Amino acid sequence: MENPLQNISPREYQQKILETCKDKSCLVILPTGIGKTLISLMLAIERMKKFPSEKILFLAPTRPLAEQHLNYFKKHLPELYATMELFTGKTEAKKREELWQNADVILSTPQCIGNDVKNNLYDLSNVSLLIQDECHRCLKNYAYTYVAKKYKEQAKNPLLFGLTASPGYEKAKIKQICDNLGIEAVEIRTRESEDVKEYLQELKFEIVKLDFPSEFNDIRVLLKKIHDKKVLELQNRKLLFMPPTKKFLLECQHKIMRAISAGNKNFNLLLGASACAQAIKVQYALELLETQTLSSLSSYMQDLFQQASQKKSKAVQHLVASQEFNQAYVKMQELIAKKVEHPKLAKLKEIVSAELKQNPKMKAIVFAQFRDTLLKINKTMNEIPNINARIFVGQAKKENEKGEVTGLSQKEQREIINEFSLGKINILCASQIGEEGLDIIEVSNVIFYEPVPSEIRTIQRRGRTARLMKGSLIILMTKATRDEAYYWAAFNKEKKMKKAISDIQAEFDDKEAAKEENKENQKKLI
Repeated sequence: MENPLQNISPREYQQKILETCKDKSCLVILPTGIGKTLISLMLAIERMKKFPSEKILFLAPTRPLAEQHLNYFKKHLPELYATMELFTGKTEAKKREELWQNADVILSTPQCIGNDVKNNLYDLSNVSLLIQDECHRCLKNYAYTYVAKKYKEQAKNPLLFGLTASPGYEKAKIKQICDNLGIEAVEIRTRESEDVKEYLQELKFEIVKLDFPSEFNDIRVLLKKIHDKKVLELQNRKLLFMPPTKKFLLECQHKIMRAISAGNKNFNLLLGASACAQAIKVQYALELLETQTLSSLSSYMQDLFQQASQKKSKAVQHLVASQEFNQAYVKMQELIAKKVEHPKLAKLKEIVSAELKQNPKMKAIVFAQFRDTLLKINKTMNEIPNINARIFVGQAKKENEKGEVTGLSQKEQREIINEFSLGKINILCASQIGEEGLDIIEVSNVIFYEPVPSEIRTIQRRGRTARLMKGSLIILMTKATRDEAYYWAAFNKEKKMKKAISDIQAEFDDKEAAKEENKENQKKLI
């Protein structure tokens, strides 16, 4: 049977990766936008040729992503080559059962398939290939892990194919993903890989460092005083033994709350719970002050005052009653009244104006962590002549103290992506939703409003540019703040990830060599 691929030719590295994946369940790690879906399609064709009466099952974490992959398969396969179906919870269970019997390729979310298999609507015995996109979720996403487990138990001819831009940096967790998926080989490519870089465009990278304003520092000193007092209290109460990072404070809080829930209500624990909650809240306020905007800090502090007035929690009541908290709030409001803002906003406006001058057809994504920050960025971007910026966030509807509501339905998300593709919108102010998977067209500029400590998210943000045309990546960083710590955290995790994958690859190679040696020895004995 000839190759049915239409309107597309595989690149050399895609062909090489395919050869590995034909006979071994494989984990493939590739940067966003350099052709993971094409390898999936080629592998699906191989399996359909080999097992013509069996099915292909392609899982993606969200419905829009599954839909995107379906459109890609339809675009590059002849119309009558295979019957393809998109499974969603919106389709009735009885109907899904019928469709399953007649479809050659099913694209769905893990939750939908997991529920159907649990309810015995169908089994996975005649699936010759299970593809799991964004498979780094195979740790926390129970449905992903459940479907993989059932597939390995039920399939007559199992082959698993896991796809991700980054599986994380901890070797034990990457091994866990491999175990969950029954992986026998790993293929990794980065922008620097010899067989990949010829296909990618030049990426201009710049870190723009900004001074932390001295008047902001006055607020920081006051908040830090509360934070340090609460941390010292936790240490004196023998409840915190690790450095007071966000991670360890949250772990400390979980430990205290578990003990209280189990019925241990001694005074030390109850006071410790209050101190821990206050330390976490102040740390969040410090993060907003150092890395975001004064308006987002203002929203947060006002929300805490409101919670206290409604007597929602003792910890919040104690916090907002403290002298330092009130002094910090007054200083912040004085700066806002003088129209002072975080220096990142003015710098961002300057960068985008200069880029637009150079390239009137620019398309940019500005990534930021918090919705209040995105609202402010969006407003600032739309002040620039010839810029039409829109906020691009997830579905959850959230309202801030000004009554501004953010949250986009999947239909609204698609409309925005479409207008962005057509050039009607030229800047997306995006939260995490813009990082993973969604088919956002090539952009000329990616700007991080702040570094993120996650290497997975850093890799995904970065992968939005310099694929088909030259691109620039700019990271805004406030000196002597957690911006610097987060940047280096992600940098070091990415290094660790590459080392961990290289070690796991070597282990798979050793296993393979041992197997071959064993075969040779068996032949000699015969």
